Amino acid sequence: MTIGLVSLSLLMAVIVGWLFRQTIHVQPWQAQALVPEAAGDAVPPSAIRTALWVFLAVATSLFALFASAYAMRLGALADWSPLPRPRLLVLNTALLVGASLAMEWTVHAARRADLGDVQRRLLVSGLLTLGFLLGQLVVWKQLNDAGFFLTSSAAAAFFYLLTAAHGLHVLGGLVAWGRAAMRAWRGADPAALRLLVGLCATYWHYLLVVWVVLYALLVSNELGLAICTSEPL
Repeated sequence: MTIGLVSLSLLMAVIVGWLFRQTIHVQPWQAQALVPEAAGDAVPPSAIRTALWVFLAVATSLFALFASAYAMRLGALADWSPLPRPRLLVLNTALLVGASLAMEWTVHAARRADLGDVQRRLLVSGLLTLGFLLGQLVVWKQLNDAGFFLTSSAAAAFFYLLTAAHGLHVLGGLVAWGRAAMRAWRGADPAALRLLVGLCATYWHYLLVVWVVLYALLVSNELGLAICTSEPL
């Protein structure tokens, strides 16, 4: 519960600070006038970025609640039977790190208006992300073949729940990635492409951070227990 309360408190502080900095001094009619520019060729509007951060805030709340429930359940170690730690998770994590780096490099290419580099780096980030998702499915199959089903134990249920929730967010990101890729291959306006790529990069970095936290919790019962009980490792 402590994790959830701290996370939500930090989250609300970030949201309030961001909204105050971005919107508190903007007149309503001015804010509305920024929205049409989002699909056009203007500088990335603050309204669109604010919408992304609000979405990330909601997603963070969801993952914080899941992590809190996991840590609280982990604290009841009497009937907790940990899962094996598939080595493939390491490779999957490396793929997501590569996808995030490729997306960041795409941002630099978009700033230079180098359409060729944008296309290539977007393709690399998309392929690495798809590789991550396929790897997660293989991990699920390995666990299933080993007899660890969704209803086998609390540890198995949490593993499938956390990885599924993260995977769905990755799939949602691929929708935005597909839109950016289509714009890139159609030769979209550089400013509009910078906006889409920049939003995708922010989301990819967020997905990576969330996965690293989830990965640490899933593969280290000691870490989860230490966080839950606020005791040193």
